[in-house]
Amino acid sequence: MRGGRVARAAVMTGYFEPFLVGPMRMRDPAAGEVLVRTAAAPFCSTDWMGWKAMRRTIPPVVLGHTAVGTVEAVGDGVTRLSPGDRVLVAGTPQCRECYYCRVGRPDQCELLMGGLPYPIVAELPDGREVRAAGLVGAYASQLLAYEHQVHRLPDGLPFDTACLLGCGISSAVGAVENIARVEPGQSVAILGLGHLGLWAVQGARLAGAGEIIGVDGHGGRRALAASMGATNLLDPTAGDPVEAVRALTGGRGADVVIEAAGPEIATRQAVLMARRAGTVVLMGVAHSTSEVVLPQLAMTTQGKAIHGCQNGRVTPDVDFPRWIGYLQDGLLDPAPFITRRYDLSEADEALRRSMSLDDVTGVFALG
Repeated sequence: MRGGRVARAAVMTGYFEPFLVGPMRMRDPAAGEVLVRTAAAPFCSTDWMGWKAMRRTIPPVVLGHTAVGTVEAVGDGVTRLSPGDRVLVAGTPQCRECYYCRVGRPDQCELLMGGLPYPIVAELPDGREVRAAGLVGAYASQLLAYEHQVHRLPDGLPFDTACLLGCGISSAVGAVENIARVEPGQSVAILGLGHLGLWAVQGARLAGAGEIIGVDGHGGRRALAASMGATNLLDPTAGDPVEAVRALTGGRGADVVIEAAGPEIATRQAVLMARRAGTVVLMGVAHSTSEVVLPQLAMTTQGKAIHGCQNGRVTPDVDFPRWIGYLQDGLLDPAPFITRRYDLSEADEALRRSMSLDDVTGVFALG
């Protein structure tokens, strides 16, 4: 492998095994690629799912599907970026050339959705090749990404705040704005109050929702949702959440339901608690092989619109500048999300605390 830069990384070398923290030799950026020195990256539940073989992650691999940092070098043909630029590296590229980008759906860009297995970006000292999860591989001091997924950041936005843009904000605020298109006065039910669900609470509040119903079995997460604007909180272990949501919405069900929990039962509940002709946005995935059974009547004659959500149906060039503005203007509050900052040497602890729900979002602070 051609390359001379050595990065420090937390590498997943096997399922259910401790991370290997140490050096790896980076590949030089190829045409259209950018080498970024990583400053901060959030730890996402998607990553421990990959660690538990619940996704299609192939070790050795560097996890982490979004990061922020500074451009170190660029490959041939890169014209929009230069060394020294402060940037966001997003897991969803926008190549502008594939079928999906050309029909206005860059959330399904072929570079990402058709790109398995993920690209090889580095080599361990023993010669094993290392892949980058989600086209990023954020849990390293350097990363390689396509120019199409790298976006400039304003100077005044702190890195540990900016790193939340490419995962929680894009997925959840995107679900509210781009997919559900929540309107003022509507009722919104949100299943699961982890980092996605809590960002959805803030997004629904920002959209002017009249009622925001948070559903989660974790008391601390319900309290956080209340502090962010949820008007009603439900514990799904204390009764039927579908009937409870209907009771809060005149017996009809919610205008919009956003599922951010993951278990298959949550998908079913989300469809059932939406009113007739309501909108359902599904974000959670329990396992790459999971299947969901849904009542046919609710899927047909009741006129419900049911949408999948890959990273908030993001159009990066349009959405990231808007969401950066929300952060700069104080319309979105990142403070409650960053519950702990980690060094790469603490990767196992970050994973454990994410699985046990001790963290809303742990952030690797690398520079």
